[in-house]
This record gives sequence, C-alpha cells and structure tokens, in this order.
Amino acid sequence: MRRAFTLVELLVVIGIIGILTALLMPALAGARKSAQTVQCASNLRQLATAWQSYANQNKRVSAPARLPTNAKPGGVYDLDNGQQYRPRWYELLGAVNGLSACLTPRPMEDDSWTIDNPSFLCPAVPDWNNSRNYPYGYNYQFLGNARPKGGATGGTQWINYPVIASKIRASETVMAVDCNGTAAGVAETQRTAYYADGTKSITGRGNKGHLVDPPRLTARSDYADAQNRTPTARSGPDPRHKGKLNAAYCDGHVALVTPQDLGYVVSLNGAIGINGHNRYFSGTGEDFDPPPVQ
Repeated sequence: MRRAFTLVELLVVIGIIGILTALLMPALAGARKSAQTVQCASNLRQLATAWQSYANQNKRVSAPARLPTNAKPGGVYDLDNGQQYRPRWYELLGAVNGLSACLTPRPMEDDSWTIDNPSFLCPAVPDWNNSRNYPYGYNYQFLGNARPKGGATGGTQWINYPVIASKIRASETVMAVDCNGTAAGVAETQRTAYYADGTKSITGRGNKGHLVDPPRLTARSDYADAQNRTPTARSGPDPRHKGKLNAAYCDGHVALVTPQDLGYVVSLNGAIGINGHNRYFSGTGEDFDPPPVQ
C-alpha cells in the first residue's frame, strides 16, 4: 500500500517553511545591507586613492570640487572622453583611473545628466545617480573651492584654490562621505523626495549632494548651495548604513562612522547644525574656520 502525505501533514510542512522563511528574511536583508556597505566603502576607497594620484599628476594640487570657470575658454575641459563643462571632483578622480562617470558628456552647464557607471554610486541608494544630486559629498571647502572669491565672475581669485595636497594631513582629513546634501540641515520629517532630474530643492534628499559642508560653518564661510547660505541649507552626511556612514580619507582609508564621530552636531529631530568642530576636515588636524567667501 502506497503511503501519501495527509492534508494535515502538508499544512504542517508549509507552516514550518513559512516560519523558517520569516526567520531568515531579516538575516538575508541584513546581509544585503552589509554587502552594500562594503561595496560603498570600496567605491569610496577607489576615489580616495585616485585623489592622491590626481595630485601627483597635477603638481601636487588637490582636486577641486569643480574646475574653475575661467581657467579654460567657456569653462570647457576635456577628460579624454569628450568635452564637458567644469567637471566635478568625482569625474576628475575617475579619469585618473581611466573611468568615466558619464558616457555622453556635454560642453555646457547641464544639471540633469545622470551617471552611467555604478562604480561612482552608493549601492544603498542606487537611484541617486544625478550628477548634481550625487550620493558622495566632497570636502570642497578645505580641499579645493574654485568658486570666484566675493562672487566675482571675471577674475581669477578663488575662495580656496589651488590647495597643495602635500600640506594636508592625509590620514586625519576627510575627503568624501555618504552625503544627504542640503536635506541634512532640516528635520527628518521635513525632507522630501530625491530628484534624479537635477531639480533644485533645499529639502530634497541628496540636493547638491556632491558637496559636503564641514561640521562648523561661520557667517563668512561658503555653503554647498551658494544661493541658499543659511544654516538650514547646509549640506551634511547621510548615515544610510544602519545609522552610520562611510567616510573616505585623503590617505585612501575608509571608516564606518557616525556623523558625531566626524564632529557634526545632530539634533533629536535628525537635523544637522553648524556648530560642530572641523578638525577632521581642515587638513591640519585643528578646528579651523572654513575659508571665507571674500
């Protein structure tokens, strides 16, 4: 006589499978997030290593946040993959390794273009691929701010450029971090959606995220969003990896830290203030003010 499963036995087996699945799902989700954190650190480490190579190839000058407008006719540069308008820091560093963030660069200002190469993106937020609203923020205020001093458009005086890389205490100086852009300056409940089309929204997650402001800002310092120089429009880090963020240093190492570890002051509502300390950003190991805008 052939024995078969009864309906009760089948239901028991299905129930056990369901319980095991429910137990395993959090573990699998945790493993996936851990893998994203590791890959993010690898991407940032590659950029940080390229920071040193860029300086070696450019008379020890640190990569600026963007190349200056007036150093080339029309602000157009060629990174060996076509002409484009004022390449940003991650494009400059990618070019050192023969990598392009965009396959179709344009010789004009265009904040809508998106990044094709996943090596430049954070796997925890893979849809944050806009060139302006970028997931990694550069320590531009201390490593190279080529905006015109005093807001002038025709001169060659920049807020903090060139910066000599050999004067930077590389192992103690943050190069770039997981960044939430200007959304970091407002409460978590006030933050709005991410805009992949380059839309400019102070509260939008990742807005102007390719730049990160240091923890302490002053009345004379620049802001990532130069048109909105207010404490609530400061750009700050994004602890998107289980409450922590990856921070890449100028010597090439990457650390998983909290915003507070880097000197930021975080309110109970999640907003990041402007009264922290800059010792991990200044390049000297001391709490210096950011360079003044004029």
